[in-house]
Amino acid sequence: QVQLAESGGGLVQAGGSMRLSCLDSGRTLNNYVMGWFRQAPGKEREFVAAISGGGGINHEAASVKGRFTISRDKPKNTVYMQMNNWQPGDTAVYYCAAGAVWASAQSMGNMANVKYWGRGTQVTVSS
Repeated sequence: QVQLAESGGGLVQAGGSMRLSCLDSGRTLNNYVMGWFRQAPGKEREFVAAISGGGGINHEAASVKGRFTISRDKPKNTVYMQMNNWQPGDTAVYYCAAGAVWASAQSMGNMANVKYWGRGTQVTVSS
């Protein structure tokens, strides 16, 4: 059974850093492309970053490139997103997601390719 659980959200100051974690407690997604999406109040959910099933290739949205870095620890069944230089526009609910097995990181740029979602974690940036 696929179960994705995000953690690490909360309040962060503008310019600060935070790391989100996504645990695959079902231990079934080690070769799946994984990603993060976010949804700000009143806006549609949008792609943030993804990492390939092998873990060697990343893909990030232009709005976070150079500030957010996705990684995965397969023995721990966990995907991380290190987020630096927070900006007020980053306030959102952040969702962990999984696509298809061995799919490309770029494939997660199309939300239709997401097969599994976590429940999300709220991150609020204070100025």
